[in-house]
Amino acid sequence: MSTLWAFPGQGAQQPGMLHALPEAPVVQACIEQASAALDEDVRLLDSAEALQDTRAVQLCLLIAGVATARVLSERGHRPDYVAGLSIGAYAAAVVAGALDFADAVRLVALRGELMQRAYPDGYGMTAILGLDQGSVERLLVDAEGPVYLANINAETQLVIAGSDAAMAKVAERARALGAGAAKRLAMSVPSHCELLDEPARALAAAFARIELRAPQVRYLSSSSARLIRDPEALRDDLAYNMSRVVDWQATLVNAYERGVRLHLELPPGSVLTGLARRVFEPGQAIAFAGARLDTLDAMLRQEVSRDR
Repeated sequence: MSTLWAFPGQGAQQPGMLHALPEAPVVQACIEQASAALDEDVRLLDSAEALQDTRAVQLCLLIAGVATARVLSERGHRPDYVAGLSIGAYAAAVVAGALDFADAVRLVALRGELMQRAYPDGYGMTAILGLDQGSVERLLVDAEGPVYLANINAETQLVIAGSDAAMAKVAERARALGAGAAKRLAMSVPSHCELLDEPARALAAAFARIELRAPQVRYLSSSSARLIRDPEALRDDLAYNMSRVVDWQATLVNAYERGVRLHLELPPGSVLTGLARRVFEPGQAIAFAGARLDTLDAMLRQEVSRDR
C-alpha cells in the first residue's frame, strides 16, 4: 500500500502545538536545531499571543511536521509520497531529503517576515463552501477591489485572498448565490495570489544560495499537483508557492491515481484528513493530531500488513 504524508498549512496552528509533540529525543533535537538556526528559543513561538504573528505560525508548522515525521521514521515508518499545503511544502521537502532542516528553518522565518511585512493589516483569506470553482471565479470577475482565487481544496471548498473589503463583498454575493458558508479565515496575509509576487521574488533570491537535492521520497507539488524530481524545479516550487494557487484537490487525485491508499496528516492539523476522505475511498485517511503515538503506530502497521 502506497502512503502519502501530508503536511498542513497555515490555519492548522494551535497554541501549545510544539509542547504537545511526542516526548522523544528526536523531537528535542529538532527543537534545539531550529533554535540554533535562528539563535532564539523556538519553544516560545507556540503561545496564543506569539501565534498572532505569521512568522511564528509558519515556523511552528514546519517544526511540528518535521519532528513528528522523524518520530515515525524512528519507528520504521516511511512515506512513499509527501505533499504539503502552502508552508507544509517545506516540511515535505525536508522529509523527502531534498532540503536541510536548518536551511528550511531560516527560509521559513524569512518567508513569514516577508509575507507579514507586505500586508500588515487589511488583507487576508476567506473560505467559500458550497459553490464550484466556476461560480466563484465568476464572482471574482466583478469584484470591487483586489481579490483572487487562492486555494482549491475540494470541488466545492475554495478559498479567496485579497483585501478585507473586497472579500466581504464577494462573500455576501456568494451567500446570495447559495454558498453554504463564506468564512473569513484566521489569516492576516493574502496568500496564493499575485499580491505576493514581490515577496516571492525576494524569497527566491534567498533560495539561490541554498543547496537542494533531488527528493529521495516522491514529492508532489500542491501548486502544480505534479511530481517534482529536479532540484531546480523544487527550488522554484518552494520559493514561489506563496504567490501561486494551491490545488490540493488535484494533488490528492494525482496521489490516488498513482496508487496511494493511505493518507496520513502530520500535526497539528486534521482538516486535510477530511478532504482526503472524499478522494481516498476505499483507502484510509488518518490524522496524527489527537492520536496517541502507540495507537497510531499500531494503526499504520495494521494498514500495511493488511495490504500485504
